Amino acid sequence: PRTYKVIDYFQTGAVVQHVVPAWDLKTLYATNDNDNSLTPIDPDTGRRAGPNIPVSDPYNMYFTPDGRHAIVVEEANDVLAFRDPHTFALQKALPVNCPGVDHMDFSADGSFALASCEFSGEMVRVDVATETVARHIHVGGSPQDVKLAPDGRIFYVANRYLGGVQLIDAQTLTVVGFIRTAPDAHGLYVSRDTRY
Repeated sequence: PRTYKVIDYFQTGAVVQHVVPAWDLKTLYATNDNDNSLTPIDPDTGRRAGPNIPVSDPYNMYFTPDGRHAIVVEEANDVLAFRDPHTFALQKALPVNCPGVDHMDFSADGSFALASCEFSGEMVRVDVATETVARHIHVGGSPQDVKLAPDGRIFYVANRYLGGVQLIDAQTLTVVGFIRTAPDAHGLYVSRDTRY
């Protein structure tokens, strides 16, 4: 971060997709969907923290706000897999019934997650306590990254085919606004100070 230069490369697995911090922030995990594995990385050294962990189709991964579950996004399988956050043993495989489940974020109280389904133009609301699909919301285009606003009132959804960011009310789950960006809006991140 001081020099803005690449200082190292190391092998993870076939088609690495995302880097995810563990709930306790003690480990980073690279998700290798085509390799069906997670690569643990030490966040202090930036080096491997052990051998790859076998996990089915980990395109993305999230930890529930209470730390009880790791949710592996099995994009190719249209499944959210609830797993033990330490051993990654499967607890429950939840079919979401919309193709291309992709990214998600949690409500402010942690009671539900809102996930994007990029190939159907839908969002899916998942009840965290019951580990069930509660609702599908059609938003059109190709929704990708999902982030809850710092005040907890709006979900921001980057939508590739619409070329912008949709604003979804966190209570009613209706689209209440749109911010045009360049075409192919995919990733969306809020700065740590929440100003940008």
